[in-house]
Amino acid sequence: MTRGHDETFKEITRFLSDALRRPIGPDDDYFALGLVDSLFALELVTYVEERFSLTVEVEDLDLDSFRTAHRLTDFVLGKTGGDEPARIHADDH
Repeated sequence: MTRGHDETFKEITRFLSDALRRPIGPDDDYFALGLVDSLFALELVTYVEERFSLTVEVEDLDLDSFRTAHRLTDFVLGKTGGDEPARIHADDH
């Protein structure tokens, strides 16, 4: 069973907001904002693998895929065969 965009996005946003102890917006770059470090990046990969039953391969370890809730949602959906991304990110050109 594939998971929809909205459900996945809400789960990821909830995790990020809880872990960082502050509300995280869809396009907040928590790395650029200095809210996380390399240890949190590992925790984020572990969370994604366990919660969404997927494997993050070495070639998947592109920081751009993990730096915002929207991008992380797109990554998860791409790995799990969920809904296709339906929006353009504010920081995409």
